Amino acid sequence: MGKATRIKRETAREKIAAQRAAARKAEIRNRIFITGGSILGVLVILAAFLIFKAFSGSNGAGTPNSATGAALPASVTRDLTVPAATLNAVGTGSTASKPTTAITGTPLTSAGKPEVLYIGAEYCPYCATERWAMAVALSRFGTFSGLRGIHSSSSDAYPSTPTLTFYKSAYRSKYLAFDPVETTTENRNVTLQTPSAQQNQVWRKYDPQGNIPFIDFGNKYLINGVTFNPQVLQGKTWSQVATALNDKSSAIAQGADGSANVITAAICKLTNDQPGNVCTAQIKSLQSRL
Repeated sequence: MGKATRIKRETAREKIAAQRAAARKAEIRNRIFITGGSILGVLVILAAFLIFKAFSGSNGAGTPNSATGAALPASVTRDLTVPAATLNAVGTGSTASKPTTAITGTPLTSAGKPEVLYIGAEYCPYCATERWAMAVALSRFGTFSGLRGIHSSSSDAYPSTPTLTFYKSAYRSKYLAFDPVETTTENRNVTLQTPSAQQNQVWRKYDPQGNIPFIDFGNKYLINGVTFNPQVLQGKTWSQVATALNDKSSAIAQGADGSANVITAAICKLTNDQPGNVCTAQIKSLQSRL
């Protein structure tokens, strides 16, 4: 084989080797692009899912939605237990002149204890208002756990009223049972809880229009509306409301604590005036207003 022929063949082999090397590099690049594209696609889908979850878990104002609410500062839960001296100083405060209605029926009980049935909704500004009074009154007979902070609907009367939700909360008391139902979220078209057949029967019997808040005290007394002015809560935070509950001169205490005292008087009727340190002579004197 001549030298020229050998050189040509070696040159051809080098070209083929170079082409093969280039092909391998191109294949590696393609695999990297495909793998990278797949990873990027997964990341985009994951990011979209997380964004969706974030928005579906909040309302338009960027606050937690009513189905979950927000964890309350420990001070709020603590301040719901208003000292007896403050409650006594408030008396009926600015509560409506006739906050409750006397009703008759088979005693409403649960596990052998008188039952307080509440039916409301998280969008409802009047429920939002009344929950403060209920929480103060019920805290005198037992202990709440799992209360969370929400706001009423931003497009209803008294928009975005700061309040608590009874959804997924628990209440323990040796004197009574508390059975709360929050029917919808802040969006009144989104169902949260559905009253049982028995609860619905009680609700429709004593309030055929289905008004809320509906609070049945053992089938003896009824609250089916708001008992103090919701305006006093406007623009406040949960902490500001809870702090004001302990200031006997505040408009919030005059409204919520005054209502809580009347609710306490109704509950004392159910518990045969137990416990004695709650169902005092001053509370009993309010029973004439029931």
